[in-house]
Amino acid sequence: MIEVIVNSPGFEYDIHSLVKAFFPREDVGVRVQENLAEETGIRMMVRFREEGIEAELLEDGICRGRQQRQAELKERKETKNHLKQLIYQVLSEYTGRTLPWGTLTGIRPVKIAMQLLEEGKGNAEIAAYMRDTYLASKEKAALSVMIANRERYVLRNIDYQDGYSLYVGIPFCPSTCLYCSFTSYPLSQWERRIDEYLEALFKELDDLAEMFRHKRLNTIYIGGGTPTTLSPEQMDRLLTKIRSKFDTTNLQEYTVESGRPDSITREKLQVLLDYGIDRISINPQTMKDETLRIIGRHHTVAQTKEAFALAREMGFSHINMDLIIGLPGERYEDVEHTMQEIAKLAPDSVTIHSLAIKRAARLNLFKEVYEEMGLENNMQIMDMTARYCAEMGLSPYYLYRQKNMAGNFENVGYAGPDKAGIYNILMMEEKQTIVALGAGSVSKRVYPDGRIERCENVKDISQYIDRIGEMIERKKHLLGDD
Repeated sequence: MIEVIVNSPGFEYDIHSLVKAFFPREDVGVRVQENLAEETGIRMMVRFREEGIEAELLEDGICRGRQQRQAELKERKETKNHLKQLIYQVLSEYTGRTLPWGTLTGIRPVKIAMQLLEEGKGNAEIAAYMRDTYLASKEKAALSVMIANRERYVLRNIDYQDGYSLYVGIPFCPSTCLYCSFTSYPLSQWERRIDEYLEALFKELDDLAEMFRHKRLNTIYIGGGTPTTLSPEQMDRLLTKIRSKFDTTNLQEYTVESGRPDSITREKLQVLLDYGIDRISINPQTMKDETLRIIGRHHTVAQTKEAFALAREMGFSHINMDLIIGLPGERYEDVEHTMQEIAKLAPDSVTIHSLAIKRAARLNLFKEVYEEMGLENNMQIMDMTARYCAEMGLSPYYLYRQKNMAGNFENVGYAGPDKAGIYNILMMEEKQTIVALGAGSVSKRVYPDGRIERCENVKDISQYIDRIGEMIERKKHLLGDD
């Protein structure tokens, strides 16, 4: 247990996130309190004073590090930056470690670079700002600037004012993966209720289509779960409904996340092609059968290759593949083997995920067991995956982070020329309203002044079906005219 005592409220969340980044396997508590009698274990004292801030690390009552900074603490953002820099310096000296992203603990570091680009700052100036203000490594600062420039180019024709994107959630999967905390339900338990779910979903589609009839639809993303758990007939019904209700004149991207190779058939892929959809994901996560068994994916490496070959043969021109770094028992050589096998398939885009141990995932509930196997990620592995992507002609185009990520790294999407996922960038940059339908989905309204408001659908499928009227009213309240 690592305890942080602060003498003034307001920054507890920021303190907790940064300390947790240095001590990912420890419980971290942050309390607001003036004085303590007994000092045992590892404790950090953070004191706001008239002349500035002080951060002190104590171990069994003995000072192991102290940093002070004199500054006028008038503006919250500047105060937060000073505070996090002090804490970072103390913890870095104590642990002998640096973090690749420095004091940045949020999930969208590229938004900082993007905002500065839009203010007219140059690339070198932005990279220096990220190094100096957030103590980010020169590699991560440069990566942020590179991605921000590419994102800006990809989004050049997106209508922020009158445009929107549509997300449709299909929350069923062949099985639940060890690390998963998304809204997903085993197909075997819910197959008989899929038609009921679709009927509720169609009611949402009907109402939202009417509400947005004067807006321009820029991207559609059907995700999950695994949308291709739907039968060909069910998928056809869904796509027919979308086509009949939404004007796709301004559509720039239409994606169906096929995801699991064991859910893909020729018949299902043909339905997608019949509706003009040729951007899909076939996500192996790893090309090691033993790991697939451990994480609960009921398919083999051979099935992944077969599904990919089938999609290519049928004419899909944009196939994405997702991989996860830090899976139980996988070492550098295992990840490199995966990258070698992926390179042979030559996907159009690849997303490299650093494993994040989510609170609701089975991996977190039994993490001691899996940590014994090893959850390994490091800069060498991340650099190696980037090198293989570069050799495939794929360049970074979007990036995001999550809490409790292996190695405190990031998720990076790589894509070939003109193959960047527009919806993925819009989700990260939060520049356009996203209307999200289905159980567990989250809609986001982006106002002209940059303000963002959200509303969520319930995650439970039965509740979603029973309360669909309420879900629709929530959206009308958020997305309707002022």
